[in-house]
Amino acid sequence: MKKEKENKAASKLKVIPLGGLEQIGMNITAFEYEDSIIVVDCGLSFPADDMLGIDLVIPDVTYLKNHIDKVKGFVITHGHEDHIGALPYVLREVNVPIYATRLTMGIIENKLTEHNLMKGTKRKVVKFGQSINLGDFRVEFIKTNHSIVDAAALAIYSPAGIIVHTGDFKVDYTPVYGDAIDLQRFAELGKKGVLALMCDSTNAERPGFTPSEKTVGKAFDMLFNEHKNTRIFVATFASNVDRVQQIINTAYKFGRKVCVEGRSMVNIIETARNLGCINIPENTLVEIDQMKNYPDEQQVIITTGSQGESMDALSRMANNMHRKITIGAGDTVIFSSHPIPGNEKAVTKIINELQRKGADVVFQDTHVSGHACQEEIKLIYTLTHPKYALPVHGEYKHLMAQAKIAESLGIEKDHIFILSSGDVLEFDDTKAKVSGKVPTGGILVDGLGVGDVGNVVLRDRQHLAEDGIMIVVMSLEKVSGELVAGPDIVSRGFVYVRESDELIEEARATVDEALQNCLDKGITDWGKLKSVTKDVLSEYVWKKTKRRPMILPIIMEV
Repeated sequence: MKKEKENKAASKLKVIPLGGLEQIGMNITAFEYEDSIIVVDCGLSFPADDMLGIDLVIPDVTYLKNHIDKVKGFVITHGHEDHIGALPYVLREVNVPIYATRLTMGIIENKLTEHNLMKGTKRKVVKFGQSINLGDFRVEFIKTNHSIVDAAALAIYSPAGIIVHTGDFKVDYTPVYGDAIDLQRFAELGKKGVLALMCDSTNAERPGFTPSEKTVGKAFDMLFNEHKNTRIFVATFASNVDRVQQIINTAYKFGRKVCVEGRSMVNIIETARNLGCINIPENTLVEIDQMKNYPDEQQVIITTGSQGESMDALSRMANNMHRKITIGAGDTVIFSSHPIPGNEKAVTKIINELQRKGADVVFQDTHVSGHACQEEIKLIYTLTHPKYALPVHGEYKHLMAQAKIAESLGIEKDHIFILSSGDVLEFDDTKAKVSGKVPTGGILVDGLGVGDVGNVVLRDRQHLAEDGIMIVVMSLEKVSGELVAGPDIVSRGFVYVRESDELIEEARATVDEALQNCLDKGITDWGKLKSVTKDVLSEYVWKKTKRRPMILPIIMEV
């Protein structure tokens, strides 16, 4: 009995972020206590500029695979890609139940259906205020507000204390759909005693409060009033159901018909409609094919592509590549989103393209953030009164900004932890400390390949993109080892061959001479011949062009 008590005392609560702390994206955090692990969120991130040809980046879950017998389930805060996007890939290796609120689960189920994973995945829809028991943990879902309906904060109860994870949130007293954030519950948890607060840091640098989503509705009313005689396009995030609701409300007021365009948006609106998370007046929503039956001043097209994505609906309409709709003079395009950092160039490019076509483009005052600014972050800290602060969701500068807020509210400096992905933060009875590291990183998804493109392949793609390729083809006689054909040089992405005959011919002669020298000396080893070809050609091309294309020698035996 005594020994058992000692073991209990030695048990530690571990918080292990497996992604999401150096960027806004790929959010996934493991919580471990003895034989139980729960995982909060499982998101993806989009590729950086140097990840050529990569579609998505998902988290490395080696740690979960190695401790699969402990993993009790995924607990999801809300339905954005950076929180649910990696589930279809990760579930193939870590097949455990998923717990989420109504709309979040609806969006997850769309993904599982697409990947044929519905049958093999256990799912449970959780209501706000409800708790679920997962091994040594109990997790309670708390109502919050965000730019998608049914967002939740989590109170994670463990034998070591309560951890409150806000998820992505803002404090909206007048939300478009549903109730305001349950501040009372945060206060009650604060009374019980909160061990640590993991709070959204996205807007931690911005002073003041984030305006209510409802303020955007008034802006739409004004804009629709100003542009009564034009066809109106509104570009926004596919997942911002409340924004779509407000556009529909305004369109209905002004007697316009609405069409939703862009596959991701159509899917989410369909799911929200089936679950009663969006209210669309009868005969307001029409199919794209029926739009031609109405005059321009009665049309509103809600579309994806507000971030300038090249293949999204708005880009295709602007570039005359869309099958059914073209944007031109007499159209009004409203951008109802801010460019995500890094997308500014793409957004500017599409705005220029639309204006060149004669469209009137509006890109101010029709967006509010879904994340808390400094005063709301202070409110959550004050209500929960945590012993430790663990800023999450953001780049280093965002996490630092929140650390400063926590410090200004009286939390001791050594009780504020800015973690990196892979850090293991351990809590025991008296203190918290980073006690180690687990493997983390991004796994690259390219088409159907998951993880088969690594650094070496990316480096090759970079090389090909920057300098092109030269292929040297030659044939050797099998018995005598003599050169019977070639060397012939083919190039792609290096120089335009028809205008560079002289350069290619000289390069061919240089390689030919080097190969003859080798063969005269009796060298017939293919490896040696290939490396001589590479060295000689590389040196010649560098001297003539100051470029280093990839060189690929191919030897055939005849």
